Amino acid sequence: MEKKDAHRINQHIRGVQEVRLVGENVETGVYKLSDALRMADEQELDLVEISPNAAPPVCKIIDYKKFVYEQKKREKALKAKSTQVTIKEIRFGPQTDEHDYEFKRKNAEKFLKEGSKLKAFVFFKGRSIIYKEQGQILLLRLAQDLEEFGKVEAMPVLEGKRMIMFIAPKKKK
Repeated sequence: MEKKDAHRINQHIRGVQEVRLVGENVETGVYKLSDALRMADEQELDLVEISPNAAPPVCKIIDYKKFVYEQKKREKALKAKSTQVTIKEIRFGPQTDEHDYEFKRKNAEKFLKEGSKLKAFVFFKGRSIIYKEQGQILLLRLAQDLEEFGKVEAMPVLEGKRMIMFIAPKKKK
């Protein structure tokens, strides 16, 4: 069927004499494997090994195809609920002029509206590290300008030759 069936079913359950049976329309308890298989056959369902590492292994009498279908459906629903966080980067120099700043601010605004996180950083080349106050002022100004679209997660921090700041998008109401 799929990638080497995730569960052992019916005659593929081997190496055990007894199994613990659980589920609907079955008296919960420990049964001989042959009895459990006969019960499943009588109900025209499958004996599925749910927990092979238990002693004795736990089995359930269910329609295996329906079980696999519902499991895939559940996994798909969980995957749909989880959100993928994207991080967009915007790079400045310590002496970025007004026009470039405005252009990058508009892009940052667009990224935050899309729901992406923003990593804004000032890159210091060579001796420009002496302008680290200017870099910090630039990043704080950006944070202030983007206040209505996002909130600062981390204040500007100097790491090597970069001063980095993170801005997360505000939740939509």
